Amino acid sequence: MTLRIAGAQLPVTRDVDENLKGIFRALDFAISEGADLLLTPEGSLSGYTHEIDMDATRGALEQVTDRARSEGVALALGTCFVEGDGKCYNQIRFYEKDGAFLGFHSKTLTCGSMTDSPRGEINHYAVKALETFPIQGVAVGGLICNDLWANPGCTPIPDPHLTHQLANMGAQVIVHAVNGGRNGSAFAKEVVWPFHQSNLQLRARASKVWIATVDSCHPCDIPCSAPGGVVDPGGQWAVQAESIGEQFYVYTIGFEEE
Repeated sequence: MTLRIAGAQLPVTRDVDENLKGIFRALDFAISEGADLLLTPEGSLSGYTHEIDMDATRGALEQVTDRARSEGVALALGTCFVEGDGKCYNQIRFYEKDGAFLGFHSKTLTCGSMTDSPRGEINHYAVKALETFPIQGVAVGGLICNDLWANPGCTPIPDPHLTHQLANMGAQVIVHAVNGGRNGSAFAKEVVWPFHQSNLQLRARASKVWIATVDSCHPCDIPCSAPGGVVDPGGQWAVQAESIGEQFYVYTIGFEEE
């Protein structure tokens, strides 16, 4: 059994129309490479914001899912979205190849200040229970940005080891959608990037799980906050994207039959 994953390092802004164009470019790549599943960054459809243009986002979502269904590509689509309960979730939406909506992962380790009380996205996004999603017979889990590395400068919430939780729930692959802050500084290069990279490798190895990850590349003239690519269960990079600008990768993960 295999799962061929395409990852898209895209410029994510609050312009839904421009975001949609980027996702279509990513779909073109995924289709041309025969990918089973396309992964996009955090907030890649709506923009990384709780102040969502829901009419534009719903319209764009329909276009993306229609195209993916017609071409037989499953989706792990990063977007913010207001659900029927009236709450906003920073989420990865999962769709099977036939277009069936499987559900969504909501960012769990939401970012906030270390003040009392904390301020930031922790005040704006709702959280739902962790789960896995069956895509082409493979159990796939989702994590969003800080969910994986629990950056101590970004959250007052204790590290819940979500990677390991998903592995214990049977996840064979974890898709990780990122939209990390960066400014091209020496600190970003020498501290933040290595922290993100080592966490991806250490947590994949500790939990014996594949991790596919992509970051937003906006602005496109400085390196991303974290590497994009696929890490194997031994903690080694199977494939890694260039660090600057729009990039795509594809990798086929093989699983032993039980």
